[in-house]
Amino acid sequence: MRVLGVDPGLTRCGLGVVDKSGSQALTMVGVGVIRTSPDLALELRLLELEQGILEWVEKYQPDVIAVERVFSQLNVKTAMATGQAAGVALLIAARAGLPVVMHTPSEVKAAVTGSGRADKKQIAQMVQRLLRLSEIPKPVDSTDALALAICHHWRGGGDAKLATALAKEKARLTKARVSKVGLI
Repeated sequence: MRVLGVDPGLTRCGLGVVDKSGSQALTMVGVGVIRTSPDLALELRLLELEQGILEWVEKYQPDVIAVERVFSQLNVKTAMATGQAAGVALLIAARAGLPVVMHTPSEVKAAVTGSGRADKKQIAQMVQRLLRLSEIPKPVDSTDALALAICHHWRGGGDAKLATALAKEKARLTKARVSKVGLI
């Protein structure tokens, strides 16, 4: 199974693709970051995110997309931007007929390190070790995206086939409804 992990962010959106073969063998297939300029209008930044994530979906053909669940932060502006970026990833998954799952930061930390209170450095070191990488991917957003993909493999992979089938059916029905209304 192939998972595209998305660590949503408006300025830096981390992406990581991890394959799983056999019972536990994980392999990094791709890692990167989509950057948008704070000088651009919000709608243009979201458009850039959409185009970038779409390229990753087309290139890597994931079976599922794992997105970090936005949680209430002290900085409302940051939480809003993160939520908007997550929304782009969710929309892309829906349009592609891909199942999408959301994992909380503490879920990801616990899955990767064994502790829901692990810090960024501990997560990065475990991602490096689990994927047998020569170095830790930079920036941290890309490492977080890989951690999301690993988390999904270990915590959410059991229902992936059912989720894929349901997502494809939902996409088919949505497309049929939209074409009936005449939007496409």
